[in-house]
Amino acid sequence: MIKLTIRQMEYFVALAETLHFGRAAQLAGVTQPALSAQIAEMEDKLGTRLFERARRGVALSDDAKLILPRIERVLTEMQEIEALARRERAAMSGRLRLGVIPTVAPYLLPAILPAIGARFPDLSLELKESVTSTLVEETLAGRLDAFIAALPLEDTRLASEPMLEDGFLLAVPANDPSFIEPPVAPESPELERLILLEEGHCLRDQALAICGSVKPLAMSNFGATSLTTLLQMVAHGQGLTLVPEMALTASRALPGVKFVPFSAPIPSRTIGMAWRKRAGREADFRALADTIGKLAGVR
Repeated sequence: MIKLTIRQMEYFVALAETLHFGRAAQLAGVTQPALSAQIAEMEDKLGTRLFERARRGVALSDDAKLILPRIERVLTEMQEIEALARRERAAMSGRLRLGVIPTVAPYLLPAILPAIGARFPDLSLELKESVTSTLVEETLAGRLDAFIAALPLEDTRLASEPMLEDGFLLAVPANDPSFIEPPVAPESPELERLILLEEGHCLRDQALAICGSVKPLAMSNFGATSLTTLLQMVAHGQGLTLVPEMALTASRALPGVKFVPFSAPIPSRTIGMAWRKRAGREADFRALADTIGKLAGVR
């Protein structure tokens, strides 16, 4: 019977994620020789080569690609067992791997992280920024514990908790010759000049939903992976874009852009926290979501 250790499986996943022995060792918190030895022992036990070595890194073998999702599931189950064992210990402690979407991370995190660190000194937050689809995938695979994104989420394997409502404004060129009289109606033909984030960003889908029957003509010609880039494009007269209220302070620092309110009811997005159902730390996730909502000044 093959007996792999939890340590070997954790090192295997670290190397599969980084494809580099040095970075994997750093991620796992061990020396590179120690990690290499455990990977070699794991390969001996399984009787197969898991990684193809190269000068600049490694590549997963076909066998490694087959067992990776299974090992990730085993580690996720182990984490849930450990979480159950910790229920009698202090809440909000230990490692918590948290994902955040790009249209939230740079605006919400600086405001809340110092307070969370002071309030929960035993909590070790590890952050990852990515689009919603990636955060869903990594949470379900056990590589993340929870993530912050726009709600609702369609995947029924996830549980979620709303944290705050984030209204939208319209960013327009400051010297726009066709001045947009506020407030702007969602069906305004001016919104045909809307430029959007690339496919995969939930803010793109929200913008299209807010526009209703108006089809942005610039949509097929322009695109960006960050809100900052979109605002630079607006400043240079290339169109208009939506700006979440939480990003307004940072966005006002950019010259050449002005911000126009929408007519009531003001369009908004719901920002919340999501996690894998039966993850074993639901109380922690809900407590953290409640704390973030209060720190953001909306609860």
